[in-house]
Amino acid sequence: MQNNEIKKIIIAGGGTAGWLAAALFSTHIPKERLEIVLIESDEIGTIGVGESTIPPFLGLLRNLGINEQDFIKKCHASFKLGIKFDDWHKIGESYFHPFGQIGANIGNTDFYNAWLYATQNGLDIPLQDFSPSSVMARENRFMLPIMAQGSPINNAAFALHLDAKLAAKYLRTHSESQGVKRIEGLIERVEKHENGFIKSLTTKRGEVLDADFFVDCTGFRALLIGDSLGVGYISWENELLCNRAIAVQTENTDIPDAYTTSAAQDFGWRWRIPLQSRSGNGYVFSSQFISDDEATAKLLSQVQGKPITDPMVVPFQSGMRKEIWSKNVLSLGLASGFIEPLESTAIHLVYRTLDFFFRYFPDKNCDAVLANDFNRRIANDYIEIKDFIVAHYCLTEREDTEFWRWCKNQPITQDLRNKIEVFKKSSALRETGPEELFRAPSWYSIFEGMGVRPKRYNFLADALELEELVQFLGKIKPELDNYVRKLPTLKQFINENCKAQ
Repeated sequence: MQNNEIKKIIIAGGGTAGWLAAALFSTHIPKERLEIVLIESDEIGTIGVGESTIPPFLGLLRNLGINEQDFIKKCHASFKLGIKFDDWHKIGESYFHPFGQIGANIGNTDFYNAWLYATQNGLDIPLQDFSPSSVMARENRFMLPIMAQGSPINNAAFALHLDAKLAAKYLRTHSESQGVKRIEGLIERVEKHENGFIKSLTTKRGEVLDADFFVDCTGFRALLIGDSLGVGYISWENELLCNRAIAVQTENTDIPDAYTTSAAQDFGWRWRIPLQSRSGNGYVFSSQFISDDEATAKLLSQVQGKPITDPMVVPFQSGMRKEIWSKNVLSLGLASGFIEPLESTAIHLVYRTLDFFFRYFPDKNCDAVLANDFNRRIANDYIEIKDFIVAHYCLTEREDTEFWRWCKNQPITQDLRNKIEVFKKSSALRETGPEELFRAPSWYSIFEGMGVRPKRYNFLADALELEELVQFLGKIKPELDNYVRKLPTLKQFINENCKAQ
């Protein structure tokens, strides 16, 4: 058994996905046991627009032994408390999807149902006024929750806005310090064993590189998992209509916001991701209704600040590989699938995939039983995220363009339909598994923001004394507001603790 262990892994492709894989493999498996080689070509550019993360990313940095403060400085990162959605439900309306908790359980009742009970009996305080992250974002103030334990912001959470190319560079330096070898080269040929497993990669210079296992980080080309192994792609174009994006970077013109902005457009949506040194912007749209040139013109007419890069067109098809792991190839990043970046899940899916792969880590035989169960589990993650994204669209009340009329009346999966209907009728959230990414606060925020409220609250709330509950909730808001207003502004916190280098 010992002789059948995987001794060498080749990661095909760099970028955030490739170097994140290199960092995780080299952290979890000693270099004496596993040789890790990453091959990438300077001739192939990286998309580099995955610049927004979600809270688990901070845990990833800690697992890698990376100093969070140093990473923020060198990646020109800023802090993200959630996502602000403009014009999604109706034109002129906005709502916020915060990170962290919203309130805390009251007695045996979860906070949302206690708030719903009070709201149906006269309380007039919006749900997000009880979210520490939402209030900090609104005031554009910031403090690490760990530095404020026992305070009203104790249950807040945050993520990062970062420069994806600088992050890949940082991870490369970290990986190489742990023994990962980088080879510059353009892969021109893939050789296979008789059993269909990948045997070796041949570069443009004629260098032949063999390994026991391969990680495909070759982007949309999917050179190994797709071209060589022939693993098909499951398209979600009938559920997510957007299939192109225009991305451009701009100068900062004011103090960066502590959140990502997602502004609905006539034929899709526009993002704004403020970093310390610049901002990332983009327009995700459906080519059925608007051309690249029209989308580019629309984006440039709305961005804040002078463009510092040429607009880049990124065609995509939302979906995933039928198998993320096939034979002796694991696909990551764009090679494994793509879900439009509305909730900033692209980088998360890379390390989520690797986390599960380590649990199933095979020997050279790559037992199909392991691969099959792994693929089932990762598919659940992709589908969960896809359904959460679809919910942003299908709950809209907009009918002002053909795009939004399609979204409002689009077909949705039975699982998503059941989740929405169960919530409407009982306030209960139907969960499909114990490791779901989007938990109750996320669904409560999206439902409330999109105008979906249950017909009734959970009966456990009836045990609460209504007058005392309304008074209690009425005190929480000013206490949280007053505390947040005394915090440093986002700019002050960054300048004092982690200014870009």
